[in-house]
Amino acid sequence: MKKWTKLTAISLVLFFALGLTAGCSKQSNTQDKPLKVGVTAGPHAEVMDVVKKVAEKQGLKIEVIEFNDYIQPNVALSQGDIDVNSFQHQPYLDNMVKDRNYDIVSVAKTVIFPMGIYSKKLKTLDDIKPGATIAVPNDPTNGGRALLLLEKVGLIKLKPNAGIKAAVTDIAENPKNLKIKELEAAQIPRSLEDVDVAAINTNYAMTAGLVPTKDAIAIEDVNSPYANIIAVKAANKDNPAVQKLVKAYQSEEVKQFIKEHFKGSVAAGW
Repeated sequence: MKKWTKLTAISLVLFFALGLTAGCSKQSNTQDKPLKVGVTAGPHAEVMDVVKKVAEKQGLKIEVIEFNDYIQPNVALSQGDIDVNSFQHQPYLDNMVKDRNYDIVSVAKTVIFPMGIYSKKLKTLDDIKPGATIAVPNDPTNGGRALLLLEKVGLIKLKPNAGIKAAVTDIAENPKNLKIKELEAAQIPRSLEDVDVAAINTNYAMTAGLVPTKDAIAIEDVNSPYANIIAVKAANKDNPAVQKLVKAYQSEEVKQFIKEHFKGSVAAGW
């Protein structure tokens, strides 16, 4: 009986020891798993590559996953294919959450990409003739942003209280009878040959080889409500790995990279 009890005790010790080892191994694997961060190709990806290096010094591994449009990063985040995304501003996220019922929230501000007005046919806004065609993004928030910029430079006037979600139907005055052509944001740089002017998001402008501070005939100032953000599923907003990512992004090293690399075309938003 004593021999049986002794063997049983030894078996239990081995069982728990093996279980503890397996548990530790599992925990270690979980910690070693990189944080999957979705970005759009171009400036967002360039900044995140620097963030990745800073984060690694803090013990956080990041896997950067690039997308080529504004839709898929939120789809991927919502479906759990990525852990975080960094590509959009708050008004855009708000609209996506409302339209698609995403459980996605912002956890930090990143950079500001001022929207610009570009042309391959005209040198200044004064060169815009009656009936000219202007391309703007076709999504509600960036489309509204473009219309607000057109209003700011005096090309159109919007209805009172149109706000950041202004639509083409909110144009109250169009003295030059401009034709507004709505296109997918990523495609607009390629449309410059086919339109007179175009409102282009800076990340897509830079990807197309345009220098906003040199090539834009009009541009937003950096005092804009369109600061970009880091977004996660609501359940992960307090995740320590996410907080490490935010700390790495909002580091002095990343801020200096933005300042030197983009030469004023992109600004730190924190």
